[in-house]
Amino acid sequence: MTIQPDPRTQQRSYDFKDTNEKLSYVLFVSSKVSKGRKAPLIVALHGLGGDGNFLVRDRLVDLAEEGGYIVVGPLGYNVSGWYGSPVIAMGGEPVPHLAELSEKDVMNVLEMTRKEFNVDPDRTYLLGHSMGGAGALFLGQKHAQEWAAVAALAPAAFMMEQNRADILGTMQKANVPVLIVQGDADPVVPPDNTRRWGATLKESGMKGEYVELKGADHGTVIANGMPDVFKLFNGTVKKH
Repeated sequence: MTIQPDPRTQQRSYDFKDTNEKLSYVLFVSSKVSKGRKAPLIVALHGLGGDGNFLVRDRLVDLAEEGGYIVVGPLGYNVSGWYGSPVIAMGGEPVPHLAELSEKDVMNVLEMTRKEFNVDPDRTYLLGHSMGGAGALFLGQKHAQEWAAVAALAPAAFMMEQNRADILGTMQKANVPVLIVQGDADPVVPPDNTRRWGATLKESGMKGEYVELKGADHGTVIANGMPDVFKLFNGTVKKH
């Protein structure tokens, strides 16, 4: 599945040494970014079957330009890598160690971006949609020290349901606020599933929010949820 890239983005690739392959990623750099000032960074994880262009476009790029952000959209090794979270197989031959490779790709792209740009380590954020939402919750807790805040849009976190209290609790202990956004007309990720994550988030008393958007489906939740995402990111600096 392909989509026309936003013309404001750069289409990049790098050598993934673990498998001797070239992996793609998408980069956007706001015109407000300068070498002399630390810039906020968003790592954006796309949904199943797509690539970084599915998320790093349109409203996300509009708001990133306005806020002076750098945004990177890793591939996640392949279009169905799940970013380290439990892999939901959708047919075809399974890739050995797919979850680990997918996670490593994300962390590689994060490190490369930090080396290339003057990234603010206290304003580095993690965002994901659908499969990427599950990845954001997983990598948000596994690498909690890296993020100032985490946002998950319609997270397809079905395989992590039983661990949601631990996952959210780990981010709470690391002072990482979590935003979960769900459309109430989503036919792909049932709202009832995401509401349970929202309820656990509220019960934990952690800094964060569950937002349900009336009339939003699995696709429109991306653009419609971006104002809430940037409200969180713009207002959050990592606490030490």
